[in-house]
Amino acid sequence: MSIRTSSQNSVSVVRDGIPAVYPRLWRYAVALTGRRDWADDLVQTTCLRALDKADQFEPGTHLDRWMFRMAQRVWLNELRSRKVRTGGGLVPVEEIDLPDKTPGAETNILARDVLNRVNGLPEAQRQAVVLVYVEGYAYKEAAEIMEIPIGTVMSRLAAARKRLNAEMAEDKAKVQ
Repeated sequence: MSIRTSSQNSVSVVRDGIPAVYPRLWRYAVALTGRRDWADDLVQTTCLRALDKADQFEPGTHLDRWMFRMAQRVWLNELRSRKVRTGGGLVPVEEIDLPDKTPGAETNILARDVLNRVNGLPEAQRQAVVLVYVEGYAYKEAAEIMEIPIGTVMSRLAAARKRLNAEMAEDKAKVQ
């Protein structure tokens, strides 16, 4: 009878938990990078790093938060290595080629419009919007993932809402 050490336990928790976290991690990576191909690379790198550092994971804590934070760090390192600044490297949502789950035409048009607007936000605001409004994290949880104060998350979300509302009001005025 063998006794499992905590590092063996944490390794198995990470290894077994990756499939459940993967779809959400990929969505988050698309929001960070703005491109499917970059998101694929980011998620692959993050999963490999998570497996490599699995002994550092504390079982009983949130694997998704740990991996989201890891993905953010990997992406920031990639940005630094490319010397890309905030807002750079974005492409229109039409080029992202998001999978269509066969909703109606109006839903597709609205979703594409919303995604285009969200992709047009500065990176910091876009990241906060995805974590809170898409992934459903509380402000405090998003702040922990992004390693910033909760007030900064709230400020970024308020600025994003203000910008999106202004854009939508402007478009509505053009239609009328």
